[in-house]
Amino acid sequence: MDKLTVISGILFFSSEVFAIASLAHPDWINTGAVAGALTLGLTKQCQTIFGRDRICFSPTLPPEWICALFFLSAGIACLAGTCILVVLSHWHRSMLMYARWVAFSAMSMLCVASILFPVGFQSPVIGGAPFLLPRSANVGNSYVLFTLSIFSCFTGLVVAARVCVPQ
Repeated sequence: MDKLTVISGILFFSSEVFAIASLAHPDWINTGAVAGALTLGLTKQCQTIFGRDRICFSPTLPPEWICALFFLSAGIACLAGTCILVVLSHWHRSMLMYARWVAFSAMSMLCVASILFPVGFQSPVIGGAPFLLPRSANVGNSYVLFTLSIFSCFTGLVVAARVCVPQ
């Protein structure tokens, strides 16, 4: 395995780790208020009421976020397939071409999820408009991890494309 293949494999793996971490953590949107802190995620919603213990539960998601969750999950599955194909390319060099296309599919799905998520800001829980959060809310750490996963996937795809170019 050459250096560029190893680098692209590491970037795809880090992209998958970032995407899974963003999905597992419920801090996609938070209010930041100490007294009534509310954090919204795609899998959990947590609330802290006036210094009491934090309570987490499964939210009722708007349709836009359900679609974003689907595309994010599909992107994570494609990233896992890409990592497997990059490892298999150590023995079968032709697997890199398939890894590149599966990674392209993963990046496409992650980008669609990143477009659909802000459309759901019009949810009554948030009180914003599509692509516009109210002043009382801001994006959280999970959304930042999600954007890092897209960046890592894009960079890995560029490196993988460089590996697959015939010389």
